Amino acid sequence: MSNQNIYDNETFFEGYKALRAGETNYNDLLEQPAMAKLLPDLNGKSVLDLGCGYGHNCIDFIKRGAASVVGIDISEKMLSVAKTESAHEKIQYLNMSMTDISQLDDKFDLIYSSLAFHYVEDFNAFAKEMYSVLNNGGQLLFSQEHPIITATIDGNGHFNKNIRGKRVSYTFSNYNEPGERKVHWYVDGVIKYHRTFSDVINALAKAGFVIEEVCEPTPEKWAIEKLPTIVKEYIKPNFLIVKARKV
Repeated sequence: MSNQNIYDNETFFEGYKALRAGETNYNDLLEQPAMAKLLPDLNGKSVLDLGCGYGHNCIDFIKRGAASVVGIDISEKMLSVAKTESAHEKIQYLNMSMTDISQLDDKFDLIYSSLAFHYVEDFNAFAKEMYSVLNNGGQLLFSQEHPIITATIDGNGHFNKNIRGKRVSYTFSNYNEPGERKVHWYVDGVIKYHRTFSDVINALAKAGFVIEEVCEPTPEKWAIEKLPTIVKEYIKPNFLIVKARKV
């Protein structure tokens, strides 16, 4: 499995930090609101946050009543921020790859992950590992870049405009060619992994998960008022969110 650690690249880290600090980023306007709606009741629950980043969600889980939270991230830079901005006695931060969770001693009631799974190379094996560290009845809630976004091999999927300059469609390719994608995102050579919608769902089902809900979020009115150009996300989905349960 890939253990790429692009977030400790100084150029990438500073670019990503500036992106998240802005008030009109897609995480806050589109992905995170949709994820929040799908969160289960966390009172008294143990949570594992994979790719926890700055730890903002870890703090939120405690506020929602979680008994304990373990936040995992491969980036020391991200965790240094988390340990400063999102510290709590009920939160433990671990510097490790999320594909090494089989090494953990504990089991959890919820595995949560925001926009990290497209960095995992072998999702079939990873799904089985997640299943094994969940308690019976435990849930998995994750978001990732939508397969339509990860599909095009050179990373250059693009919107098309009509003669009036209005975005009317989206062009992508290579959808049924799963595998590694090297793209430019602040720096060259960022490695992500494309898999089809069915690849994602089938990996979870074969691991034993029951799919509870699938969401391809669209911008709400308040988000469009903050960032009018986000209306283009009605043309194609940007994120895929899946909620599943171990039975």
